Amino acid sequence: MYRETAEELLGFIAKSPTCFHAVAAMKEILKAEGCTELREEDRWSLEKGGKYYVTRNDSALIAFAVPKEEAKGYRIMASHSDSPTFKIKENPEMEAEGKYVKLNVECYGGMICAPWFDRPLSVAGRVVVKENGEIVSKLVNVDRDLLMIPNLAIHMNRTVNDGYKFNAQKDMLPLYGMGSAKGTFMKTVAEAAGIKEEDILGHDLFLYNRQEGAIWGAENEFVSSARLDDLQCAFSSLKGFLAGKKEKYIAVHCVLDNEEVGSGTKQGAASTFLHDVLVRINSGLGHDYEDYLRKLAGSFMVSADNAHAVHPNYAEKADPVNRPCMNEGIVIKYSANQKYCTDGVSAAVFKDLCRKAEVPFQIFTNRSDILGGSTLGNISTTQVALSAVDIGLAQLAMHSPYETAGVKDTAYLVKAAEMLFE
Repeated sequence: MYRETAEELLGFIAKSPTCFHAVAAMKEILKAEGCTELREEDRWSLEKGGKYYVTRNDSALIAFAVPKEEAKGYRIMASHSDSPTFKIKENPEMEAEGKYVKLNVECYGGMICAPWFDRPLSVAGRVVVKENGEIVSKLVNVDRDLLMIPNLAIHMNRTVNDGYKFNAQKDMLPLYGMGSAKGTFMKTVAEAAGIKEEDILGHDLFLYNRQEGAIWGAENEFVSSARLDDLQCAFSSLKGFLAGKKEKYIAVHCVLDNEEVGSGTKQGAASTFLHDVLVRINSGLGHDYEDYLRKLAGSFMVSADNAHAVHPNYAEKADPVNRPCMNEGIVIKYSANQKYCTDGVSAAVFKDLCRKAEVPFQIFTNRSDILGGSTLGNISTTQVALSAVDIGLAQLAMHSPYETAGVKDTAYLVKAAEMLFE
């Protein structure tokens, strides 16, 4: 079961080189499961027993299922679709020495820079065109080894192994081709999208790592891939949403965008997207705003974003007693300064849920002298005030273009999500 689930995860990630592709892949699965697509600009007609989904910006998605009987409230699992990478700038081609063409890029999120060097990369995202008088987006993936960020030889940088501060504008620009490639990059993108170069009015294009995911280790106990943070949680949430019985609560599978850059966008956790959808579900079922607030008071959200495992080479970086490991269960994350939304009550609810689902759980806190990151849970609850817990799956090399996690843990979270959506 564990390996099968991990292999399915790798297949999902392979289809999801960007947030736009991840949402498209989830839409395809939801459609196949009989879910009805809604659009924010349309009036919604909802029925008890119905299953629906809606997207915003093509990079965030909320799916929900209405029970046949009157719902007690909402059960929500929230994750995010984006990962740290490099975004292609406008007018991206840059000549070098009259012999090469490289691309102008900028950092998206807080990535580990060093692993991006000397590996095959490509470009994916969306292009925006006008069709039949309307502005429309089209997915694009240049599905071949197209780019590389070459290292400087050690002979020219003898201190590189003593520590080096990378400059995004100088060190991290990918090589695209020899001088003869000048003027062809957007044509290459257009061909991959099946359109004409001159029809492109706008684009959101990103670099992605071409290395395939792998299951490895002495007993095949590890899974490594690009974008485990946070597609591992998004995938698990979707699987649990589809498998859960969804009988007493409105089940909500929520995947937001732009977590890696602070969530402050119309499709991020700080936006009104989740709030808008919940309010429209409430009114679509014939209830007033006070009914919505009453149901919210009895609701629960799991904010699912991956967590740090104790590193075998840097064990001292972990908290002295709360030391999560891969393959040992779902990680409940705590922060005294509210970087995570977990409190005593929400932790108790989630621990009880894990016990019912018969999956292990463990605890993460930062060292008290190391400032940790934040996630979407505490941001989402400023828009939708409800009891919430922050959890994740233990992994190594977070924000590397090739991350590592435990083979067992995806299946653990799928079971917990299924129990949440019971």
